Amino acid sequence: MELNRQTYLALLKEGESAFAAGDPSNSCPYDGYSASREQQFGAHYWTQGWLAARTAAEAKTPEAEASAGQ
Repeated sequence: MELNRQTYLALLKEGESAFAAGDPSNSCPYDGYSASREQQFGAHYWTQGWLAARTAAEAKTPEAEASAGQ
């Protein structure tokens, strides 16, 4: 795996797709604790994509809007 912008963007989309499919955050196919830089890179950006998708989904829910007004 090349550690570049294209790979970074692909990993973000992969994480977002996993969230959309209902996968939990711990289903990341990469190992963030590995000695391999590729595995760490993959885990970091996959998780960022998953979190971004979750944050966007939470922002669209009526419960989030109701609690934001308090």
